[in-house]
Amino acid sequence: MGPNSLNSKSQVLQNPGSLLPGFFLWPMTLVGAIAILAASISLLEPGRPRPRIPYMTPPQIQHLTFGFKEHTADMLWLRAVQDFDYCENEIAKQTCQSSGWLYHMLDTITDLAPHFRMPYATGGLALTVLVNDFPGASKIFDKGVGRFPKDWPLLSRAAYHALYEEKDKPKAARLLKMAGEAGGPPWYFALATRLSNESGDIHFGEILLKQLESEPNTDPFLLKTLRERVQRAQNEAASPR
Repeated sequence: MGPNSLNSKSQVLQNPGSLLPGFFLWPMTLVGAIAILAASISLLEPGRPRPRIPYMTPPQIQHLTFGFKEHTADMLWLRAVQDFDYCENEIAKQTCQSSGWLYHMLDTITDLAPHFRMPYATGGLALTVLVNDFPGASKIFDKGVGRFPKDWPLLSRAAYHALYEEKDKPKAARLLKMAGEAGGPPWYFALATRLSNESGDIHFGEILLKQLESEPNTDPFLLKTLRERVQRAQNEAASPR
């Protein structure tokens, strides 16, 4: 046993109060983690009725993580993906009230872990495709683009949302140009030019769908819904006016 070890032990014996912060911190953190995980896992039990109103985590949780913000964000993300298609207030057919439960969960997660990419890329797409919370999706995508301005797949999804849901062609053109400069396909520049000239392109939705189909672990329900939306857009473009 070295002298450093003996000195550390003697310091603890002389000042036992130095152990108190760690003594109380770890049990509190462990209890909180177990409570969140238990609530999430219980929803997966067969035969157990799912609550109609998932608990909305308050934004103030970022002040109660005891330095474990990213760990808390991971647990909240595991909870959020279980109800990606949840809409607590459908204000019209297939249209959810803006900035609802899923948006608030994603907003809190990205505040806790600003560099956690998936809530922006996948969560934003879930808001625009599954929940039809278009204002919430705009906020999450804008937040993600600000944090990942060189991530061309994320920029592509934000451009899809800007073009098809926000109906903002100049914004979609700007995002496509950014995606092209960040390593996206060269034809992104041509499409950005067409959009800038007020000429929409239905094929962009088809390209995004193919991109998602090639990625591993893409949510099947998300793919199914996006296929239906692209097919509906194709039928509307092909119908006589």
